Amino acid sequence: MDFSLSYIVQEAAGNPMLMITMLLTLGVIFVNGWTDAPNAIATCVTTRCLKPRTAILMSAAFNFLGVFIMTQINSAVASTISNMVDFGENTQHATVALCAALLSIVVYSVTASVFGIPTSESHSLIAGLSGAAIAIQQGIGGINGSEWVKVLYGLVLSLVLGFATGWIVCKLITIICQNVDRRVSNRYFGYAQIAGAAAMSFMHGAQDGQKFIGVLFLGVAFANGQNSVSGMEIPVWLMLLCSIVMGLGTSVGGEKIIKSVGMDMVKLERYQGFAADLSGALCLLYSSVFGIPVSTTHTKTSAIMGVGAVKRISAINFGVVKDMMLTWIFTFPGCGLISFVMAKIFMYLFI
Repeated sequence: MDFSLSYIVQEAAGNPMLMITMLLTLGVIFVNGWTDAPNAIATCVTTRCLKPRTAILMSAAFNFLGVFIMTQINSAVASTISNMVDFGENTQHATVALCAALLSIVVYSVTASVFGIPTSESHSLIAGLSGAAIAIQQGIGGINGSEWVKVLYGLVLSLVLGFATGWIVCKLITIICQNVDRRVSNRYFGYAQIAGAAAMSFMHGAQDGQKFIGVLFLGVAFANGQNSVSGMEIPVWLMLLCSIVMGLGTSVGGEKIIKSVGMDMVKLERYQGFAADLSGALCLLYSSVFGIPVSTTHTKTSAIMGVGAVKRISAINFGVVKDMMLTWIFTFPGCGLISFVMAKIFMYLFI
């Protein structure tokens, strides 16, 4: 199949379902940049290393680079997402179900962001695709178990590895810098934290950008009569489009989420913020290389908790942590159910 930009634009002009699929996917990518990417810069802003607007623009730029560069190096995460569910042989039905899944993600994520709750767009995406696949296949036959296992690995990995890495990195920094003058270390870690936030933003684009590229790639294939994207190479124009839209979403803001993650959960000093950023970026790099789709929100927030635990466990505001955990727990059934219902409604209306 021809995946050139000129061909897809020409097809979308004459195929309303393809146009709707692409717009919805780009909408989800925009929402991801708006609601999820601010996690990457939360600590940098709250320790006053950068002003919010400057940090958001920096994050937008590095999200762009993360999507573009990492997808060309290793697109394993995109492949995992594309192959996770089976919408069946009828590509018209599959396109309708995919649209329902994408719309459910937008509804769920935007609603949560209004209340300043940092959702996991990764899990919203996975839950939305799974709910739509179950609806169209009349059961769990639409779920690819071997790929779904990677999602479960990612859930555990992002929490456990994020916390452990955050604790270890912060502990090492405190040992190494214990005799360093605090004014000197604060100045050094101010610059280091900016670099850490840039690395975290880069890896956010590498992880989440690939996930949504996989979905957009799948939607284009469905709308053109292909029920699989196996063996097809992701074109450069698609990488650029997704990274630009995610960057635009990030530039919109996300101040409520920055406050929830960077200020309310743990009060951080600059060296702690750097430790959290570095730990989160390392975990995301490891996951991206091995094609494991993890939640950047889970990874960053668990790294922050690990950093806070170095000083004392009571430094963590467990009330905020509990609210976040409940939101994440409800993401799978909540977004999955919305997607299931929307898929059934869309199939009734359009098929």
